[in-house]
Amino acid sequence: MDQLRARGVDSATVSIPRSRDTDLRNWKECRRTVKGKDIVIHLAAKVGGIGFNQANPGSLFYDNAIMGIQILEAARLEDVKKCVIIGTVCAYPKFTPVPFREDEIWNGYPEETNAPYGLAKKMLLVQAQAYRAQYGMDIIYLIPVNLYGPGDTFDPAVSHVIPALIKKFVDAMEERKSTIEVWGTGGASREFLFVKDAARAIVMATERYSKPDPVNLGAGKEITIHGLVEMIRELTGFSGDISWDHSKPDGQPRRSLDTSRAKREFGFEAVVPFRAGLQQTIEWYRDTYYGKRI
Repeated sequence: MDQLRARGVDSATVSIPRSRDTDLRNWKECRRTVKGKDIVIHLAAKVGGIGFNQANPGSLFYDNAIMGIQILEAARLEDVKKCVIIGTVCAYPKFTPVPFREDEIWNGYPEETNAPYGLAKKMLLVQAQAYRAQYGMDIIYLIPVNLYGPGDTFDPAVSHVIPALIKKFVDAMEERKSTIEVWGTGGASREFLFVKDAARAIVMATERYSKPDPVNLGAGKEITIHGLVEMIRELTGFSGDISWDHSKPDGQPRRSLDTSRAKREFGFEAVVPFRAGLQQTIEWYRDTYYGKRI
């Protein structure tokens, strides 16, 4: 919303339906949600970390597919002028050459633990291109890398790697624990995009991009999970031991995006340094859940 206000958008003209009030798996609610709108940005998703993905493959596929399919069809029937679909890096093949280029998205099957989610989201790219071809709809498809930042989900049942690790380290310090456990080997790599950069990218694409080709949104930098753990350890001040549970999956071996298309097409480049973004996220968690900064 901050990005829209900065561009002079009246907040009274913007609606942000939440899952507690709106079920986008329901066709009538999809029609109601997009009725009278000029622009629809489809951010809704059922999503979680590796453990959540392993436990819920069926609902992850159905919920994400049906929400997106119905939103685009509702937007077509309601004559929405522009639709922005937020896809996922999980749609890429498991062994995509690094950095991931958009043209590689169909060259293999996604990593198994997140394939149902990734494929459900990738079907919306097919739908977007089909609707553009047949109905002339202005639909764009963006592929953000792993996002993080203040306001993230820190519930260990569904959280992604950064909030999960921040919670483990901060909670361990508060509870005076001497050891924390981390999943996997630490050898997998990830790229992360700060939430404010992601919001800016989405607004820039909405304003300036109107082509059928998908566009990566990322920071252009890669870090191993081991490196991430050590950085969060340092920023939180945790001095205890770290136990790596090698019986748990690493997920996709590497994730890092080629972000040149976003820069070329609508001028987006990430500006928040990763370390600074992590520090803000840690401080937000401490303020929100413990009412203090350490």
